[in-house]
Amino acid sequence: MPILALGINHDSAPVEVRERVAFAPEVMPAALAEARRVLECPELAILSTCNRTEIYGEVAPERLLDWLAEYHRVPREQLDTCSYSYTDEAAVRHMMRVACGLDSLVLGEPQILGQIKSAYAVARESGSVGSLLHSIFQQVFAVAKRVRTETAIGENPVSVAYAAVSLASRIFTDLGKQTALLIGAGETIELVARHLLEQGVEKLIVANRTLNRAEQLAENFGAEPILLADIPDYLPRADIVISSTASQLPILGKGAVESALQQRRHSPVFMVDIAVPRDIEPQVGQLDDVYLYTVDDLRGVIDEGRRSREKAAEAAHEIVEAAAAEFMRERRSLGAVDVIRSYRQQAQSLSDGELERALQQLDKGGDPRRLLEQLARSLTNKLIHAPTVSLKRATAEGDPERLRLAREIVGLEPPTEPEK
Repeated sequence: MPILALGINHDSAPVEVRERVAFAPEVMPAALAEARRVLECPELAILSTCNRTEIYGEVAPERLLDWLAEYHRVPREQLDTCSYSYTDEAAVRHMMRVACGLDSLVLGEPQILGQIKSAYAVARESGSVGSLLHSIFQQVFAVAKRVRTETAIGENPVSVAYAAVSLASRIFTDLGKQTALLIGAGETIELVARHLLEQGVEKLIVANRTLNRAEQLAENFGAEPILLADIPDYLPRADIVISSTASQLPILGKGAVESALQQRRHSPVFMVDIAVPRDIEPQVGQLDDVYLYTVDDLRGVIDEGRRSREKAAEAAHEIVEAAAAEFMRERRSLGAVDVIRSYRQQAQSLSDGELERALQQLDKGGDPRRLLEQLARSLTNKLIHAPTVSLKRATAEGDPERLRLAREIVGLEPPTEPEK
């Protein structure tokens, strides 16, 4: 079974589709267990972010798509039109590109590596990582580190968080006078808070499912911590709302926003929903005085900073290409290990048998010189018997390539150099 990387990302599908196939962190272990059972696949890992859902393992793509469609109750035909898959070397190469940020909406963004490491850790804790996925992920992490160290792709990165704040600065002439409500308390929201402070925003409100995490983040940025349940009370104060949680259901609905707008006397509100699935109901965007953007709407801002990193990306691609090819060469070479071991054991068995017979004859007073000659002749005949039969068969069947390969294997001619 080939190595497979199958997925749906920001290039292949809109957010409306991506949110339907996303996996919440709390369901990931159970999803892995079900997929392994249904697909009879011992090794599997799932990566699920706001921009992509990808599954890695040794499984046929058609069966995996069937399971994904059934699990998320999405029409299989829809997945056929927006999914992609890679096998063997191409799959390893793709995983490396993803980890390096070369396949991201934001070229070179560093957050994806942490997300891949988390996906690997969850899969490993769930018992769905064996020797194959372990070796692949270790190579992926090593290549990502090389790319960060040896290229400039990570310099001045433009993240989704930065793009959201940059878009806000285009709508408000003075961000310092605005109040921002941040929904969630993860890494993305932390980056948003940092960028907002750099732009002069002084009034921050952080809403989270657990108050403890909201308080931790709020303390770092001088913000006001609240619970998600308190959002309706604080929403009228918010000029900017940026949300990024792992909730499977919308957190902010049209009714709550309508009520807040009435209290604001229809003063405009800028909203960015970075989450997948979305935190803010799409109908909110239909309201007057609301400017609602999703992660897909940030492309324009992101593309402006992309050109500065494209040259570094070329060097990164070269590292990835070489590393993926080397990984597959090493993997293919492992296929010869069992053959070599068996061949060595067979030769050793023949040698032991002939030696035992020679020693028995020697104990009976046989001539040592004659016994040594007989041992060498008999051992040689037995060792070359199988290759000789195979060579005769290749000659009889008119197979010159098999003959050439046989001569190379037994050392009668130098190995053929691989084409470059």
